[in-house]
Amino acid sequence: MSEPPSSCSNGLENLSDYQRERIEENRRKALNLRKARLLTHPYGAEKSQQTAVSVNNVIQVSGTKYIDSGGGFLIEQRTGPDGAQQQQQTEAPVSDAVPVPVEYDECLECGDRFADSYLLNTFDYAVCDACRDNEGQHSLITRTEAKQEYLLKDCDLDRREPMLKFISRKNPHNVRWGEMKLYLHLQIEKRALEVWGSEENLLREKEQREDKREVAKVKKYNKRLKELRMDVRSSLYDKTGQAHVHEFGDSEVYNEAEDTYTRTCETCGHSETYEKM
Repeated sequence: MSEPPSSCSNGLENLSDYQRERIEENRRKALNLRKARLLTHPYGAEKSQQTAVSVNNVIQVSGTKYIDSGGGFLIEQRTGPDGAQQQQQTEAPVSDAVPVPVEYDECLECGDRFADSYLLNTFDYAVCDACRDNEGQHSLITRTEAKQEYLLKDCDLDRREPMLKFISRKNPHNVRWGEMKLYLHLQIEKRALEVWGSEENLLREKEQREDKREVAKVKKYNKRLKELRMDVRSSLYDKTGQAHVHEFGDSEVYNEAEDTYTRTCETCGHSETYEKM
């Protein structure tokens, strides 16, 4: 390899001996680095002879010939007793596998046939991506809303066949809470009709539960009001003293229809009804 001529030979005359030695040493390092990069193998020319050469699917490595099967592996080419090479297999084995046909589904909205979509893969609902309406009929509903709005139980969502698919998302109100389960709104409505039989039955059940809830609220309100009245009455008396003893006196009122007597405490106004034997 010829050394490249120096383009700055005129400037070397003005350099010191130490500077010339440094330049010559750097030049030798650069030449050695260039020679190292030209080698075909990083470990020297000794192993470069082992480089595989492929000719007509025959690869020779370290004096041994291999046949490239085309399937990701090599087949060794053996030699017979007479020295002639015997090719065990020159071609890749022909596969008898039959290609699996792609299954197409018919979109429930437009009727077109498609092979893949978000609703089909996520909720097993045959609607193509072109007809998907996230804000409308293909919206999602949380598990809590489904139970409250359609009066569904956990067993209706988890055990009744066919199983309803859902996706899990982080709670937007607080990331430390549990993940939300989101269902397809259309599938929840269909499950509610399976449970209640018809939309009328569902509405009737919701009305009955609402009435019961209102009655329970009234009872709770009256009970609380009664407790407040008793607290107000009891606050008129000194609770630090002895227990209150009712003073009914001799006045009593007879109820002829029920054959009972009623008397009232002269101190606190408490009334009690009793019968005489």
